[in-house]
Amino acid sequence: MTPMPTQLLAIARNTFFESIRQPVTLVVVAGAALLIVMSNPLAAFTMGEDQRMLIDIGLATVFTGGAILAAFIATGVLGREIEQKTALTVISKPVSRSTFLVGKYLGVVGALLLATLCLALVFALTEMHAVLQTVRDPVHVPVLVFGFGSLVVGVCIAVWCNYFYGTVFASTTLFVVTPMLCVGYLVAMNFEPDFTRQAMASSFKGQLWVAIIAIAMAECMLAAFAIAFSTRLGQVMTLLATLATLLVGLLSDWLFARPMRRIETTWLERAAAAGDVETVDITTTLNRVGENPEQIVRSIEVATVPLTQFAEGGEMVPWLLLKAAYGLVPNFQVLWLSDALTQDVIIPISYLLGSLGYGVLYTVMALALGILLFQRRELG
Repeated sequence: MTPMPTQLLAIARNTFFESIRQPVTLVVVAGAALLIVMSNPLAAFTMGEDQRMLIDIGLATVFTGGAILAAFIATGVLGREIEQKTALTVISKPVSRSTFLVGKYLGVVGALLLATLCLALVFALTEMHAVLQTVRDPVHVPVLVFGFGSLVVGVCIAVWCNYFYGTVFASTTLFVVTPMLCVGYLVAMNFEPDFTRQAMASSFKGQLWVAIIAIAMAECMLAAFAIAFSTRLGQVMTLLATLATLLVGLLSDWLFARPMRRIETTWLERAAAAGDVETVDITTTLNRVGENPEQIVRSIEVATVPLTQFAEGGEMVPWLLLKAAYGLVPNFQVLWLSDALTQDVIIPISYLLGSLGYGVLYTVMALALGILLFQRRELG
């Protein structure tokens, strides 16, 4: 019998190559990369906030491109095999259903991370070029030379391999262009716009990559939900359910947290009228790039007894439902750090680790749900 780790790696490897060979993968990556490049001149119409707008648009495009790929790839790799009965052949090897499902997920995640890295490198080069606010601003020649040069060389190599060796163009392009862009990015960081040498660290934006890592985690979390949905739904319904999860997750604070806080505010007012509140000072340290840490002190009122004691009428039931929904629905805003970047707020590593842990927790929950549903799925 083949060991489970070997089976898992084999399934993940096959799924990875199957995912990056799909034409939709290259089409989405190419379209998103083009939008990122075009966001540079389009961001020049914001009356002094050009670079912030560029960062916002760029990160949003990277996230959207990865989310689309997560939905399309994850819904196809499992749903298609269930519909075509090929999953039954693999499971009868024997391969456990949990191993099959987790292997599929790991393969999808590998393809997602490769596509996200490619888009992230395009965005990093575009951000390094910066927005030209006036005609006197210098064009960043090293970015254009090494960035577009890496892209052109990578595509030419992919065309060569496809024509002479019969390789799949989509997968070869991603495999070649991504490391070429990485080399181009590393080389371009050593030069100023006029090719004057500079220290690589001076142009490296670590906070930018922190936000990109958080975005990659959000995409992996969404892929886990897509895999779980595909165990019971068809491809179209899985796609719709995945996009609905993304939309609700992005609006989680507005849909659930706001009405829940509104009810709690009413309870706090009743607690204040009863004299069961106290004032507490909360100190927050705000670190901005190039500035000394700023201490912000806020005074808030907190109840000295549980707020639920002040519930009246039918307030308790909607509050419990909102609280449960807010806890169960994944909040993708936790992993969206663009606002901190555009406000020059330094993202602590502790927050990144906490948000990554949040994403891993929901990923494990989604995969556990998918395994539970898949165990009872009739494949014959």
